[in-house]
Amino acid sequence: MADEETCSWCGRPVEPEDGFRLSEPAGARRAAFCRLEHVIPWTIQGARWQPGDLFEPSDIETSLDACAHCGEPLGEVHLLLVRHRGDHRIPDAFCSVDHLAEWAKAGGRFA
Repeated sequence: MADEETCSWCGRPVEPEDGFRLSEPAGARRAAFCRLEHVIPWTIQGARWQPGDLFEPSDIETSLDACAHCGEPLGEVHLLLVRHRGDHRIPDAFCSVDHLAEWAKAGGRFA
């Protein structure tokens, strides 16, 4: 992944220590967002992905086993959203793009 990413919705730069990174590991697809709110129109307009994987600590994905929206166990195909906040990485996982969008509409993790 390049050091300089752009938001998949608005095209603005996403700083390495800020924003959100989304991936679908099974499909080797990714997206980036400068703000959580940008996830919503991105999903409405038809979730346009970039090829590639996220480069996050290997224990992030293995630490998650349920959808952050519905609580159901994750299947082989799932989404990983990682909030970059300084040196911190805050992960959440979802069973579908629809559940990611609903979670984001509700304000995300800290709603």
